[in-house]
Amino acid sequence: MMYTAGVNHDILSPVSFLERSARVYPDKTAVIYGDRRYSYREFQARIHRLANALRSSGIAPGDKVIFLCPNTPPLLEAHFAVPMIGAVLVCVNTQLSAGEYRYIIDHSDARAVFTDSEYATTIAAIRDDLQKVELYVTINDTAAPPLLPGPDYEDFIAGGAATAPDLLAIIDEDTAITINYTSGTTGKPKGVMCSHRSTCLHALGEIIETSLTSDAVYLWTLPIFHCNGWGFVWAVTAVGGTHVCLRHCEPGRIFHLIEQERVSHLCAAPNVLLAMVCDPQSVRVKLRRPLQVLTAGASPSPTILQGMEDIGADITHVYGLTELHGPHSVCAWQAPWTELDPEALTRMKARQGVPYTTSLHMEVVDPISMQPVPPDGKTIGEVVMRGNNVMLGYYKDREATDQAFRGGWFHSGDLGVMHPDGYVQIMDRVADIIVRGGDIISSVEIEEVISRHPDVLEVAVVSAPDPVWGEVPKAFVVAKPGRTPTAEAIIDFCRQNHADFKAPQTVEFAQLPKTATGKTIKARLRDQEWFGFQRKVS
Repeated sequence: MMYTAGVNHDILSPVSFLERSARVYPDKTAVIYGDRRYSYREFQARIHRLANALRSSGIAPGDKVIFLCPNTPPLLEAHFAVPMIGAVLVCVNTQLSAGEYRYIIDHSDARAVFTDSEYATTIAAIRDDLQKVELYVTINDTAAPPLLPGPDYEDFIAGGAATAPDLLAIIDEDTAITINYTSGTTGKPKGVMCSHRSTCLHALGEIIETSLTSDAVYLWTLPIFHCNGWGFVWAVTAVGGTHVCLRHCEPGRIFHLIEQERVSHLCAAPNVLLAMVCDPQSVRVKLRRPLQVLTAGASPSPTILQGMEDIGADITHVYGLTELHGPHSVCAWQAPWTELDPEALTRMKARQGVPYTTSLHMEVVDPISMQPVPPDGKTIGEVVMRGNNVMLGYYKDREATDQAFRGGWFHSGDLGVMHPDGYVQIMDRVADIIVRGGDIISSVEIEEVISRHPDVLEVAVVSAPDPVWGEVPKAFVVAKPGRTPTAEAIIDFCRQNHADFKAPQTVEFAQLPKTATGKTIKARLRDQEWFGFQRKVS
């Protein structure tokens, strides 16, 4: 094989996307935030200033830089400036506790912390415990007084040159570009390391699967701290599209921006889409251009699908994990589906689908033998992946990395089936499977049935203790506004639509606890059931 460095081989890094778009579209609007508008020339200059200011402050290749910031321009700029000098960006969830921030900042060995003024009080309270941090910068977006030592963000970047820094700091495309910390629902948060190469390829995958082009206008309804916005920070920039920043995700503001800025794309968790379709303003929305919506997490309910389609949006379901940069598979549309009845079409669109073009490898296997299960849509196995977008590993956790990569695949911990057409459908998390006597029941399957009830807005099903069966399904239901379904009606509906033994024993009407990214915290619901049972037993 012929190989000549610099002639037929270039480093794969999403940082390069900025340089191309700034050259091709220098006067085009790159970023919109309130009254602010930055052209690609201005966006590039601000990024160069941030990169040079970081380097002048002593940040070197491999150093970790924390950003605790909502979806505002500085966080977009960090995604290019930090890796541009070979440093590693660590975007932190904006809804954590002081103790969780202390752990992540310390565990990541961060040398610099950039904090939006809204969260400065929390960081100020733990600052004395952060012995490794040498630089604090406050992003005064809300005009609050700075509470941390160090400069204001705008003053900080003003001290950096607007010229491109030396990009040779990135000498290996397989080095880390970001570390994203998991939610830590089963222990301490783990730091997921992603490389320049994998991130570049994943961003290209997003462009392909969502048909991003240079006229794309992307609204930031998805938290950027969540898997670096699923890679769309880099993908939208790569095509020369426009980023529309949104500090707080409110339905009224979302609809206003969609219409005002002629938004073409957005990503959102099901709870955000639910808030949108339930907002009174949704009935008055008149889209000025087609809107492509990506959602992940739980399969979108019929309420969400119908509500988004009513306003003219095309909703696509994707599936993935933090360890995979976010989405790994997409429910790719098939033309023959147009002939299906609405209920069958909803079932098709709710599947997790097939791997991205740049991902390729996804199987449902027997977790012991690692052999693929029959593609019959019935046999349950573990969903495993490998390929370009799999993480490098967990930062400073070799044991957890080896466990995740056992057998030469990344183990998702999700249980699913493979349909005859090659589309994967998630049936449950391993922890959420319900074993009723000798019967194995998927909580997701029950949720899918209950969500079709005309009075149901949201539902979560977990295991609850039972003196006869050991454990049985229990449903937590949120009714649609103005509707008052009974527990008996929900249980009867289940019995009419699937096997009697799968119907929940009890139904409780209550609000569902959610994570910062909109996922229902089923572990909390399950724990409260079992904790109460254990107290009664003892």
